[in-house]
Amino acid sequence: MKNWFCFAVLLVAFGVASAAEAQTPPRKKLLFIGEVKGFEHDSVSHAMATIEKLGQQSGLWDTYLRTDSELLTKLKLGNNAKNLNYFDAVMFYTTGDLDLNDEQKAALLSFVKEDGKGFLGTHSATDTFYHWLDYGGLIGAYFNEHPWGQVHAVIDVEDRDFPATRHFPPHFPIYDEIYQFKEPYSRDRVRVLMSIDPKSVDLTNPRVHRTDKDFAVTWVRQYGKGRVFYSSLGHREDIWDRPDIQQMWTEAVKWAMGMTQGDATPRPKAAE
Repeated sequence: MKNWFCFAVLLVAFGVASAAEAQTPPRKKLLFIGEVKGFEHDSVSHAMATIEKLGQQSGLWDTYLRTDSELLTKLKLGNNAKNLNYFDAVMFYTTGDLDLNDEQKAALLSFVKEDGKGFLGTHSATDTFYHWLDYGGLIGAYFNEHPWGQVHAVIDVEDRDFPATRHFPPHFPIYDEIYQFKEPYSRDRVRVLMSIDPKSVDLTNPRVHRTDKDFAVTWVRQYGKGRVFYSSLGHREDIWDRPDIQQMWTEAVKWAMGMTQGDATPRPKAAE
């Protein structure tokens, strides 16, 4: 009788464990590309390691780290290599014209636009593929100098309802390399989540080209069926160590992968 009771307890325990396992969704897959064909940012490897750590700590995604573009394809690859069909989102910390052929370029766009997957870019991802205009249409803007270099500035959090920025205060100071953007950047195409308070930087700098004082820092957009998240922050390694920035990226990955909801509808800049 005792043996039967122990056996029944084991069966119940096994059933509970199996049910819990069945209810746990499988981890998502993020492909992080850190390929450099231009300026060498010292923080690329630290950024990649940070995103991998955040995926492990949250238990929500596994990160595949690459410094080449081989996996950006929908063609079948050998040697156990994965292609885009395996991933839920792609993240870029890149510069210059990466070595993508026509099939790979079409595959990346369709991965987001038709397949409804996610694309994330950080810092110099907008300093990438100037000669491939469809990429600019995907990410939402191209880099147009950093007039102040690394500078103490104030961030205005324009959207405190979006999952990736709701934990920030309305304004906060930062020391990082601040970008200026050019076409196709437009608030008709992206929803700006954070921007630089123009009063916190020197607008008389001759390299300031935006007469509208619109210095976006972080934005989101819908691209067909897919989701795009970009933030120019991250030139410095210490930026990636900030808990508030790490929380932003955790929520950004979740949103890009469709695990949370957030409004990406474009809207004009609020009147000062």
